[in-house]
Amino acid sequence: MILNNSDIAADNQKSLQDHEDRFDFLSNTLTKANINVNDLVKKLSDFQVAIPSWALGAGGTRFGRFSFGGEPATLEQKIDDVGILHALTQTAGAISLHIPWDIPTDYNAIKEKAAEHSLIFDAVNSNTFQDQNNAKESYKYGSLSNTSAASREQAVQHNIDVIKIGEKLGSKSLTVWLADGANFPGQTNFQSALLHTEDSLKKIYKSMPKDWSLFIEYKPYEPNFYSTVIQDWGTSFMLANACGERAYTLVDLGHHLPNTNIEQIVATLMLKGKLGGFHFNDSKYGDDDLTVGSIKPFALFLIFNELVQGMQNNPQNPYPAWMIDASHNIKDPLEDLIQSLEAIQEAYAKAMLIDQKKLKEAQAAQDVTLCQEIIQSAYRTDVRPLLAKARLARGGALSPISTYRNLKVRQTLINERGVNSIASGL
Repeated sequence: MILNNSDIAADNQKSLQDHEDRFDFLSNTLTKANINVNDLVKKLSDFQVAIPSWALGAGGTRFGRFSFGGEPATLEQKIDDVGILHALTQTAGAISLHIPWDIPTDYNAIKEKAAEHSLIFDAVNSNTFQDQNNAKESYKYGSLSNTSAASREQAVQHNIDVIKIGEKLGSKSLTVWLADGANFPGQTNFQSALLHTEDSLKKIYKSMPKDWSLFIEYKPYEPNFYSTVIQDWGTSFMLANACGERAYTLVDLGHHLPNTNIEQIVATLMLKGKLGGFHFNDSKYGDDDLTVGSIKPFALFLIFNELVQGMQNNPQNPYPAWMIDASHNIKDPLEDLIQSLEAIQEAYAKAMLIDQKKLKEAQAAQDVTLCQEIIQSAYRTDVRPLLAKARLARGGALSPISTYRNLKVRQTLINERGVNSIASGL
């Protein structure tokens, strides 16, 4: 299914006047505060978030999975679904593949399919947390950290193979999430596991093209619950430094213990030039992988405050790679992703409203009350008209969820693919 621009434009007409009224009011308010509205809209229009190929079907838990019908059963259909998201939101201009779940059979055809939707291929993701069919070695007791040299070599080679797949697609980065760890005390030697992991990552790093980046993810627990080899940002940072200047830490918002100050982690990594990218989601208890901004929208805003400052003041840090990593247990996956994209853009827009000069002056004067007022004033601003304006300028929908439903996208996908179609790879 390909959304027709004229259909989106026709649906926009229903609420165009209301949008213009709301935008004019906000624009006048911000202009009086010496904020360049056109610059804000341009930055929002340029901000693109990658959609992972595994997020286009219904998620699940260890206890069950409930399909939505019309799920993408092939890589081509997944690209079509990202195309739908991008047509509506104009901020989902990239797709991130997980290997071996989504290995192209015809690379030229896949690239042409992506080009039809104006999509590029973002980071490729390796998988050493599952045993694959016909694999000689098992990852039951670890992959890059395994005490078995044969298992480590197989895991390293898999990552090298993923890099080669990414090269054919035009990707420029590899994301490594390591599930290695232990469930019981005494099960592994912490130092040996870390040394094996460092040695394996160095081999992967050396195999990358010179214009590629390596993103090293971390997670405190799960699937192992006593220890995880790369359990926090400090371990990831240390391993990235050991690999080289093109290796970076990747922050997944769900990969922290409850109430961790993620914005401070972001600030530190950007200062050191080692924040490579972000996986956006939200959580109440752990790695819940919920819709972005659905639980802790203020925390997301504070994180973006540090990101905006870092992008302005830390040239030593590359422009971060953005991606959504969520699990849609009871929502239509595409609607869930639309809501996440909106929440990300909203947090970004609000963070750009913060008067950084006044904030620094208040911080220097130790005026704690004023610091809070400056931050919360930006957060309380309804920036949705700015987001709608940015989408409209690129041919997107004023209200992506409404247009998605008005155009009966899910029902059309069910009609095309069947009610029992299940997303491939998971």
